[in-house]
Amino acid sequence: MSNTDLPSQGLLTDPVRHPASAPAPVRTKRAFLLILLTLFVPGSAQIAAGDRKLGRIALRVTLTVWALVILALVLLFTNRTLLINIVTNPVASLLIVLVLTALAVGWAVLFINTLRLIRPVLLRPRMRPVVGVALALAMVASSGSLGYAAYLLNVSRNAIGSIFNANGPAIDPVDGRYNFLMMGGDAGADRTGRRPDSLSVLSVDATTGKTAIISVPRNLQNARFSEGSPMLKIYPEGYNCGDECLINAINTEVTNKYKDLYPDVADPGAQATLEAVSGTLGITVQAYVLVDMDGFAKLIDAMGGIRIKAGGWVPISGDMIDEANGIHGMPLGWIPAGDQKLDGFHALWYGRSREFVDDYARIQRQQCVQQAMLKQLDPATLLSKFEDIANAGTKVVESNISSSQLGSFVDLAMKAKGKDVSRLTIGPPDFAASFSTVPDFDVIHQRVKKLLSDQSSEPSPAAAPDDALQLQYAVGGSGLTAAGPAVPVTKPSPSSPSSSDFTPVTTTPEGEPITEKMLNQLKREGNEQAIRDLVATNGQCAPL
Repeated sequence: MSNTDLPSQGLLTDPVRHPASAPAPVRTKRAFLLILLTLFVPGSAQIAAGDRKLGRIALRVTLTVWALVILALVLLFTNRTLLINIVTNPVASLLIVLVLTALAVGWAVLFINTLRLIRPVLLRPRMRPVVGVALALAMVASSGSLGYAAYLLNVSRNAIGSIFNANGPAIDPVDGRYNFLMMGGDAGADRTGRRPDSLSVLSVDATTGKTAIISVPRNLQNARFSEGSPMLKIYPEGYNCGDECLINAINTEVTNKYKDLYPDVADPGAQATLEAVSGTLGITVQAYVLVDMDGFAKLIDAMGGIRIKAGGWVPISGDMIDEANGIHGMPLGWIPAGDQKLDGFHALWYGRSREFVDDYARIQRQQCVQQAMLKQLDPATLLSKFEDIANAGTKVVESNISSSQLGSFVDLAMKAKGKDVSRLTIGPPDFAASFSTVPDFDVIHQRVKKLLSDQSSEPSPAAAPDDALQLQYAVGGSGLTAAGPAVPVTKPSPSSPSSSDFTPVTTTPEGEPITEKMLNQLKREGNEQAIRDLVATNGQCAPL
């Protein structure tokens, strides 16, 4: 044998490219090596043991993908907003979906080609199924994961397209804050029109993500429209036409009578309500979201429920039998006091019910439910229940938020995660119950301004939090201050929803446990006052 034959002989005995002459243990090691190469460096198995042209193409794609992943990681830490905007952009997200799908298919093809390179017939019989299972698991972990990621991104893309306005104008922060009006509309069969049952403003610091929730009672009268509102010409002195002119009636009235004043607005009623809330609070509210309550329940179900500490029993009310006196029929059930995990149906009723108490107890519970949702929607929950949460999100009736700014707002939401939420209610526990009937808008503006300014500066330990306001109005007392008559305002009590320092009322004053049977018996006897006394603390609530 000549020396010229040695290179060819060495090539034929290479166990990676020519496994037929290799011992059985080497063939097994080779099989697992090729699987690992395809899993971690797609294309390298083909270069080492198969079609080198195919391998080079796959390796170029692999290196390109790695470069893009590194770029995405750099953006995640340096410009997270830009990264989220790319992912949520309709065109870019569609392109990413297509690329992920193509990569998933291509990776699967490489694994099938790797199986051919392994040549299972050369393996020991007992090792063939082991290698086959290993290759299948590697294919699911790689190609399957990419395919599932493409699917979830497409679900997200469709949800964003359904909820947000792709052509909406970009909004800028005002005084360093974004202010969003959240309106909850009850979709029950006994409701007509689009009157929102709940109105609250989420005010978010554009830099830090610190959030304040300002709740406006639906029965607030004489609401002021902001400067520039077309409705200011109709109601220059405020929305004042008697007991029927409550702030939640603006949506229906404008939709039915004054929509021509908003020729370029998709939902004139919602826009007019936004302007009324802006004028009432003395801030600029830039955008709104109108949520259907049925969708709200589905969203909580998709999250797996929420956990709260309830201060008192809450009824799931039956049909109204005496509207003049606000008396319902027998409750369909009760939500007990104490630590509770609520599904969507019960969370909806927990926020909706106002039987035996006033609207302000309901507002406190609504704020608590909102905070529980923000607190408990962690990344693990979002990832594991993403499709259900995204589909439930499409139940949002409408929003004028532009999808082009989702990156900024998602980034703000991530900054807000874990931070305390400040709250103010234009009613108890922050104002007297009668305040919404004859509101003093100067006082409202002062309280809102102080709430938001306190989030931007550290309070002085030497000064009480309400000292500045005490110079202008009294909290109780004789009714006189240096500025004139006192406004019926109360300080937040320790039982306000911003504090968890309360004890749920689970027994009667005599120490007897409160039960559903006891409450229903009192209802049958017509003893409404006794029930009111037992459930009077049901506005107390804290997320767990």
